[in-house]
Amino acid sequence: MNLIHLDSQQFIFYDALQRIIATLANKNEELQNFIETLNHTLGRVQVNSTQVVSDLEEEFDTLYSILDEMKESMTNTIKQDTVRKSHELQNQLTQSTSALESAEELLEFANNALHITDEGDFTKAAKQIKDRVTMAPAFRLTLKPKATDNMTHLMVDFSQERPLLQGLKFLPVPRAPEIVLGDCLVIDNEVTVAWRMPAEDSKIDHYILEYRKTSHEGLPRVKDEQCWEVVDDVKSTEHTLQGLRFDTKFMNFRVRACNRAAAGDYSDPVTLETRAFNFGFDSTSSHLNLKVEDRSVEWDPQGGKGVDSKVKGKENKGSDCLCLSDGFRSGTPSPKRTSVTRSPAPRGARDRFTGESYTVLGDTSMESGQHYWEVKPQKDCKSYSVGLAYRNLGKFEQLGKTNTSWCIHVNNWLQNSFAAKHNNKAKNLDVAAPDSIGVYCDFDRGQLSFYNAENKQLLHTFKVKFTQPVVPAFMVWCGGLTLSTGLQIPSAVRSLQKTENGLGGSNSSISQQDPAVACDICLYDKLPSVDSSLMP
Repeated sequence: MNLIHLDSQQFIFYDALQRIIATLANKNEELQNFIETLNHTLGRVQVNSTQVVSDLEEEFDTLYSILDEMKESMTNTIKQDTVRKSHELQNQLTQSTSALESAEELLEFANNALHITDEGDFTKAAKQIKDRVTMAPAFRLTLKPKATDNMTHLMVDFSQERPLLQGLKFLPVPRAPEIVLGDCLVIDNEVTVAWRMPAEDSKIDHYILEYRKTSHEGLPRVKDEQCWEVVDDVKSTEHTLQGLRFDTKFMNFRVRACNRAAAGDYSDPVTLETRAFNFGFDSTSSHLNLKVEDRSVEWDPQGGKGVDSKVKGKENKGSDCLCLSDGFRSGTPSPKRTSVTRSPAPRGARDRFTGESYTVLGDTSMESGQHYWEVKPQKDCKSYSVGLAYRNLGKFEQLGKTNTSWCIHVNNWLQNSFAAKHNNKAKNLDVAAPDSIGVYCDFDRGQLSFYNAENKQLLHTFKVKFTQPVVPAFMVWCGGLTLSTGLQIPSAVRSLQKTENGLGGSNSSISQQDPAVACDICLYDKLPSVDSSLMP
């Protein structure tokens, strides 16, 4: 529809219709996500049901196995006791039978002796009988069974165990916690998640917190590209995740309570905003002597060698060339100049930096808002710069040497220097160069500040009225830089910015150049070119 021909009432209807369409589209997306959630849940019900039935059968099989083992063990005990008693009684029976036979024989011999008429024979027989009686087994045996027929001591009574078995129930599961959004906090690349139980439960042993990154606002999506990360054995109702890199706009969180028996249901998931400035190096802009990887850039003296070159003598005549007299040379020491050609760039990409501009830009521009990132140089890095530039920075131009770039520069070659640079002017910084530099850009306020990333000490602030989008910019020679993005603006930096803005801005401007600064620039710019044989 051509909006030019709409009257005011039609425009109101058109605008209302646009809002209705946007609302319907959002609702359709929510319903689609909900349907996917229902289908996923329905499928999981079947899967989980099969699993718990299998677990139940396994538990009962284990119980049956234990009972069978106990039955077999107790049966063996009864059999062993039966064998023992039978053996003892059988031995007693054998001995008693033998004693009885001996006693009957002796009794018969004694009865016969009563009929002996010869006095001598009678006396002899009586003596024998007396001796035999003394030694007779019948008088030496214990006439008491060594074992009884009682087996009641091997009986069992399940009267106590039976009610326990009959009282078997499913495990008591804790209720789902409730995440308290008002107590959750996202700050300094840390996320604190707080929750509570809907009712007091003294049997809870610990909690399991799960989280995942997402690009979608609202309820978590079943088909989200990220997997849930798990933090187990959380003992309190609050947990802080530290050292996060916010490379997505949002994060989902859910939590479940666990007792010593089982884990309960998940809480309703929540989504917290984790916006931060994310970018990488634009490899299509980098100098051929720079080796660009995902989050690092490193000087490569072999880069671009062997490439057919027609640049020398031609590129130097281009409109982007920065002409310098012999007394006012490049601010970046360089190896012996070699002629190189840029690699073919994708359509729409800018020209690759060349000559002595060992530069690479970021691949994401800033045209509003506040942003923060950090850069860490290698310990042996000879020279590097960190800052901002307009994307149209000339391919021969160096950071801080034009009115379209702002940076702080560290030089560790021949003489050490640490300076803020813009428009070919420099200001020495009266602090040591830190191990890591934090860069803060407030595009709307026109403010670019540099910090010691470790202790958040303010190093320098530029006040700028940006006239077009800017990109992060980096220069490195004889060394390398490591980039950290996905960082929130640190709370310490926010506090310093509030204080600084309240005082009317920074007094660190280098728009006016005093003699000392000019001298510093001259010394900096007169560093000689270095022959490639001196390169590490």
